[in-house]
Amino acid sequence: MQLQTTIGSKASCTGVGLHTGNKTTICFKPADENTGIKFIRKDLPDSPVVKADISGVVDTARGTSLGKSDIKVHTVEHVLAAASGLGIDNMLVELSSNEPPVVDGSALPFVEALEGAKLVQQKAPRNFFEVKEPVSVSENGSSLVALPSKDFRISFTIDYNHPVLNSQFASIVITPKSFKKEIASARTFCFLEEVEMLQKEGLIKGGNLENAVVIGDEALLNDKLRFENEFVMHKILDLVGDLYLLGQPIKAHVISIKSGHSLNIELVKKLRKIEGLDGGDDTETKTSLNIDEIKKILPHRYPFLLVDRIIKIEGDKKIVGIKNVTVNESFFQGHFPEYPIMPGVLIVEAMAQVGGILLLRKKENRGKTPFFAKMDSVKLRRPVRPGDQLVMEVNVLKAKSRVGRVMAKASVDGEIVCEAELTSIIQ
Repeated sequence: MQLQTTIGSKASCTGVGLHTGNKTTICFKPADENTGIKFIRKDLPDSPVVKADISGVVDTARGTSLGKSDIKVHTVEHVLAAASGLGIDNMLVELSSNEPPVVDGSALPFVEALEGAKLVQQKAPRNFFEVKEPVSVSENGSSLVALPSKDFRISFTIDYNHPVLNSQFASIVITPKSFKKEIASARTFCFLEEVEMLQKEGLIKGGNLENAVVIGDEALLNDKLRFENEFVMHKILDLVGDLYLLGQPIKAHVISIKSGHSLNIELVKKLRKIEGLDGGDDTETKTSLNIDEIKKILPHRYPFLLVDRIIKIEGDKKIVGIKNVTVNESFFQGHFPEYPIMPGVLIVEAMAQVGGILLLRKKENRGKTPFFAKMDSVKLRRPVRPGDQLVMEVNVLKAKSRVGRVMAKASVDGEIVCEAELTSIIQ
């Protein structure tokens, strides 16, 4: 089992933003398990946080930008590529302006800074996004396909009608070693004929020959490339960064033909939608849930799904759910045919499922399974029979990344029928 990682100490870089031209310092800091990657605008009042997640993408013009309300962080893909490539799950990224520094136009300065801070293994397991069936997107002659794979591999083809840059292809399994050696140092590039247009659009204010490869009509304006396939490797770098907006590492073979940030983001959105985790899924913030939404969260199914509806959620502290007990329940066939009574252990299980929803509805816990670890002070006060409606109120006593302890009570017609203190472990 792979475990999550963060960094062991602070690390920083200083420079100017590629597109904004703003002078900025980026400071990487350790973060707790299941935090993910979070950008923090230290230059603004109250230091607002923008999480690296597909739901926060606000622009893909020559880079990927995140935002929340009127708070924006531009051109995040190189930072995210460094985090993904090194296998860093949790990290705080503090910025003194609205865009990370472009530094040399690659992800290598970030990789070196993060390696200097030393990676630290945490206790929580890594939760991979595993592609289970082919998923594809395409537009204007470009395409992306994600195929099931036990590894994270990218195969990328670029094809330009230009005497300096024609076609390049590369296929590589992304590991910390391969990312640093073959991908991280690949610099961003553009054609000389694009420069004036980009400047008119208010972009590349911080761009120069020190942080970008510029391709002229007949030759490079720079002295030389760092390696022969630097162009396609930089496109792979960008794709690694954009894919990390899934919010978790991916296992897939991603095949790209001429994709850019816009199409990369469309693939991420489609992958999240297929898994029921797209931006339209707001179960993490809802205050009530129907049975379809419950089934997106709980792994239980017939005949062991014992929650019909969630009628109240109060933050991360309290949840109330109901179970309608009918004569058609499978357990009544043997418990007992002449005098049907809902087994006490199933009442306790139903209360635990309600509590589990409160923990599992968080995106970082999706796909995980809750296991009973302990039951204390269990009291069964009266029988529950066909026609009763169980109202289960669960209050959180303690919640950590993997362990939750709750106080649960179930009642029928306002009378308590069961109560217990329950502890579960999420794996």
